[in-house]
Amino acid sequence: MQYNEKLADYLKSLREAKGFKLNSFAYKNCIEPSTLSRIENHILEIKISILEKIAHGYDKTPAELLKDFENSEFK
Repeated sequence: MQYNEKLADYLKSLREAKGFKLNSFAYKNCIEPSTLSRIENHILEIKISILEKIAHGYDKTPAELLKDFENSEFK
């Protein structure tokens, strides 16, 4: 599995662990739900602009979110 796919799995797991539904998390963070779904399902590679929005949803910077990913079992 490639880095991008592992990151997508981590982001999906994080969202679910926090109890966020895909649609509500996406809309709250100005992301199209279809875009987030396609990322989580390995159809679309994550872009930094989307990563910034996702990180903001967790009150983190993209660097902090990526550091958390690097320290997770998903890496």
